[in-house]
Amino acid sequence: MRRELILLRHAKSDWAVAGEADFDRPLTDGGKKEAPRVGKWLRRRGLAPDLVVSSPAKRARQTTRRVCEGLGYDAGLVVWDPQVYGAEPDTLLEILGACPGTARRVLLVGHNPGLERLLAYLWGAGCVVPADGKLLPTATVAWLELPEDWSALARGSGVLRGLTRPGEMADD
Repeated sequence: MRRELILLRHAKSDWAVAGEADFDRPLTDGGKKEAPRVGKWLRRRGLAPDLVVSSPAKRARQTTRRVCEGLGYDAGLVVWDPQVYGAEPDTLLEILGACPGTARRVLLVGHNPGLERLLAYLWGAGCVVPADGKLLPTATVAWLELPEDWSALARGSGVLRGLTRPGEMADD
């Protein structure tokens, strides 16, 4: 059985205020509107996850909770993994490798540059960066089909099924 991975970069966040840690940056008003829209968009496309793993940074937490609301997914089941914050692909692959075999579709909510690098690694040679240079702008969803074993994700082992920015998520 093939697996599916949905990568979601957190929604639009405020820039750090003097004296405020990056970890504690909140979503902007626009980001607060984007996130539930992403959840509803995923639900309409039948992409509800079996497991949600998220960075516990404030902007990712706020995004994840709002996406779960739009999806109808119990936010109490989210795995808040501190390793996701600031993670590079090797760490993200370890996190995915620890996912239970019963999780056919996983939603991973995190940050750049780690998520972009993970996407490029899994997508492999087919990876095409858009003209604006941003593979995963805020609130963008990348949906990949992967091999059956979460712990054996090699470079280029993913098949990209979709890469959708929030402006492309029609409220249909």
